[in-house]
Amino acid sequence: MDKVDQEVTSIFEETNALLHGHFILRSGLRSAYFFQCAQVCQHMDKVTRLAQLLIQKIPVFEIDLVVAPAMGGLVIGQEVARQLGSKFIFLEKVNDRLALRRNFTIHPRQRIILVEDVVTRGGRVREALEIINPFCENLLGVASLVDRSSETLDFGVPFYPLLKMNFPTYSPDQLPQELARLAPTKPGS
Repeated sequence: MDKVDQEVTSIFEETNALLHGHFILRSGLRSAYFFQCAQVCQHMDKVTRLAQLLIQKIPVFEIDLVVAPAMGGLVIGQEVARQLGSKFIFLEKVNDRLALRRNFTIHPRQRIILVEDVVTRGGRVREALEIINPFCENLLGVASLVDRSSETLDFGVPFYPLLKMNFPTYSPDQLPQELARLAPTKPGS
């Protein structure tokens, strides 16, 4: 683990954003670890620092628009936009699907980055990209605080995670004994 990874992990642990137990992920998979980024997002000094570190991972600094999917990406997306001096919009959930609402607009020539908090299998990111891509000619990439995927994700654009942590995930019918003994919870992001 390099110095940045240690700092980021420390921030998550200090703010109780990295939880240990038996968790049901949005994907339906189970894990002994859960990133509850809402916990770290209560501490604006930590959000400011995480955004600084995330921006350092993105090799493009001329970004016109930062887009974030609700709910997880809202706070970090807005802080990344603030530090870059960019415009910020969010996609919100309507019947558990993302939607572009509130008269937000995406212009074809805008240089855009999508910012998310945690990516496990990339479902919410792909859903967001389905909304953004028809409007956008300059999608520069996807950035996330945490990539906890177990395989390489392909979003069709560069992916810039701040922290890569590959915690094992399990289907509900293939749990290891130590996880099966614990009652599962679904804390939400």
